[in-house]
Amino acid sequence: MERDLGLLGFRLPPERMWRFLQMLAHNHGQLWNRSQLARSLDVGVATAGRYLDAILQTLMVRRMQPFHVDLGKRLIKSPRVYIRDTGLLHALLGLRTREQLLGHPVMGTSWEGYVIENLSAFLPMGWETGFWRTSGGSEIDLLLISGGKVEIAVEIKAGLTPRPGRGFYQGCRDLKPRQAWVIYPGNRILSLNRGRAEAIPLNEAVRRLQGQEAPKRFNNFIEQ
Repeated sequence: MERDLGLLGFRLPPERMWRFLQMLAHNHGQLWNRSQLARSLDVGVATAGRYLDAILQTLMVRRMQPFHVDLGKRLIKSPRVYIRDTGLLHALLGLRTREQLLGHPVMGTSWEGYVIENLSAFLPMGWETGFWRTSGGSEIDLLLISGGKVEIAVEIKAGLTPRPGRGFYQGCRDLKPRQAWVIYPGNRILSLNRGRAEAIPLNEAVRRLQGQEAPKRFNNFIEQ
């Protein structure tokens, strides 16, 4: 980390950067709040923003932007920030065993980040990612976007009984995606809410995006 940032022209104190990474890990998958992180690091708000910009260039962190469309709704404008490698995320949080991960509050967002990274790697050419959240409670974890239109709305659930909340269906009514998926760590394909959405495993989602069989490595999330 120190070497790569130095080569990119950033001279950041290693101890402060380590603390910054740990704070990002504790806020994995949450809305970016640079004022809060700046106070914790005892630096200016602009400095906290520069730290994030620097880490983004190492490809260690993903900054996911909210999807904006004029529907007359008050939209959340802050991005979400993820540690891109789940193994690094777990190491930063001191999680060394499966049991520790399953009992930690980051379990849900860790699975969410894992799904986002793997779907992003298999997106068709020209597709983009985003998320949707309004002040009225409409929320979708992941949007797969092509040509400015939402093709697939994705809710990500870490449990084996995937049931999206009302905010997901409300978001689907707002954005009218072509498909609505709920990705969960199970093995079955389930119809939800009278066919309005499907619960599918991650490897099935990748297979649909690529039109071919997905690698078996997606079954190893917990082991990372």
